[in-house]
Amino acid sequence: LPGHESSMPTGPDASPQLDVAADFVRSQWTRRPVVGLVLGSGLGAVADLIDVEVAIDGQDIPGYPTSTAVGHRGRLLCGTLDGVPVLVIDGRVHSYEGLPFQEIVTPVQLLFELGIESLILTNASGAVNPEFSTGDVMIIDDHINLMWGNPLIGQNDDDAGPRFPDLVRPYDPQLSEAAYEAARSSGLTVHRGVYLAFAGPTYETPAEYRLARKIGADVVGMSTVPEVLAAVHAGRRVLAMSVISNVFDDSSHSDAEPTTGEQVVTTVAATAERVAATLRSVIHSQFSDPPPRPSPPSS
Repeated sequence: LPGHESSMPTGPDASPQLDVAADFVRSQWTRRPVVGLVLGSGLGAVADLIDVEVAIDGQDIPGYPTSTAVGHRGRLLCGTLDGVPVLVIDGRVHSYEGLPFQEIVTPVQLLFELGIESLILTNASGAVNPEFSTGDVMIIDDHINLMWGNPLIGQNDDDAGPRFPDLVRPYDPQLSEAAYEAARSSGLTVHRGVYLAFAGPTYETPAEYRLARKIGADVVGMSTVPEVLAAVHAGRRVLAMSVISNVFDDSSHSDAEPTTGEQVVTTVAATAERVAATLRSVIHSQFSDPPPRPSPPSS
């Protein structure tokens, strides 16, 4: 596809090509990262948290896919947050952009190759839980994959992860609890629940919204699940947060204004400062080195 040229083979066994991409990033930035962040629609302002030392255009990284979605800038930011070395994917790619699932996860697999221990994902979503409101945040405790694809299909690299990863607990409980408390402290209305991923790019029909609610979802979106699957395969800890951009109301949907990508970005951006405060609190509390112990008094 034009704009998506990539020399990087797909699948969980693409390590030689990831080595090339990782060597390129290391030639620009030499720290070993601890945390990776993926910024969702409208949350590019969260990047302002980072003391950016190097910003790399994704098009300059060998084999790195190009993001074309609204509100996604397609950069890799290298720097620190409160002294913690971080890498930030400022603009993810999606299946609706015409990419195979294995290529969607190339950016996060690059972060794994560079050494991150934990992955924090953010996204925008539409709520099907009537108790949620626009501007709320949901910590993702579980997900339903209705994207009809999986990035782990293909030849497996047993050194990268198991052939059959277990998904009983894909989201790290400690990180999720820390994010929940931090979001409350940041003034956000926060929930915990289930994210359902559709392929997109169309927003859901009323029947699809009702189906999502009936099978246990609280929110729906078009991303995140592929990266989570790749992270679980690689043995990384995962935290995922979703900002509610719109709420489906079955009693009044026929009179509702159509949802647009620009509207989603604008709505989510209004929460970005508090989401940023939440992420800063989580990274500081969970990944900063503990303060040095005071020296014992001299005798």
